[in-house]
Amino acid sequence: MHKEIVVLVLTVVSVCSTVASAGIGSRNPDALRQIAQEQCVANWLAARNPFPCAHVSLSDSGNTEDGFAVLHDIKGGAHYLLIPTKTISGMESTELLNPDTRNYFNDAWQASHFLELMFGHPLPRTAIGLAINARHSRTQNQFHVHIECINASIAETLQLVADRLDDNWSPININDSTYFAMRVMGENLNQANPFQLLATKVPDAKNDMGSYTLVVVGMEYREGPGFVLLTGKHVPTGELLLDPNCKVARQLH
Repeated sequence: MHKEIVVLVLTVVSVCSTVASAGIGSRNPDALRQIAQEQCVANWLAARNPFPCAHVSLSDSGNTEDGFAVLHDIKGGAHYLLIPTKTISGMESTELLNPDTRNYFNDAWQASHFLELMFGHPLPRTAIGLAINARHSRTQNQFHVHIECINASIAETLQLVADRLDDNWSPININDSTYFAMRVMGENLNQANPFQLLATKVPDAKNDMGSYTLVVVGMEYREGPGFVLLTGKHVPTGELLLDPNCKVARQLH
């Protein structure tokens, strides 16, 4: 076993132990906020060590509220969480629609390389999914983005409908539930904020954002790289469309 792999395994074990002790296992709804702010950011400022997180990124200005931490999820597998370093509740937070708020989905897409580190090889963009759960489906009061692989069957469905997607939300059927999907072009999400696209292009969504789940999946279109955005209200929440076992990556590699 290579030294790098040993270090990674030991780091994941240590992180899981620390997260468990912080109270996620006992459903402490403030656990993620406490870990990100009181441990990861504090350790980064003191010693440039993000532990127990895998990564901490703060703005050049030194503002500790303008950044994010990336944490391996206690449930294990290929599953990371991007957690803002400032206190934000969730999808219902109006702050997410402020044009001055950073695009956390773009940050999460960049952080998906931690999945590749776990597998030891690059993953196709079509294997990667990002999700935010609706308010009624979450256990934590701190906003966070799930970074995992997309479920293999969902990936197949999205490939089948990709050519008919455009820059408007269109209904698609996923596991007998009606979601809405739209196409976004680009290597990354620098020019597209999924929160804004939900709030401005789905009627009445802006007034009830907390009831929606939001998912971003990498896609290769005929015209080039991009993304599929998925949303829904009263549908299975976004995290359920992801797969920490990453079967789709094993199939594609």
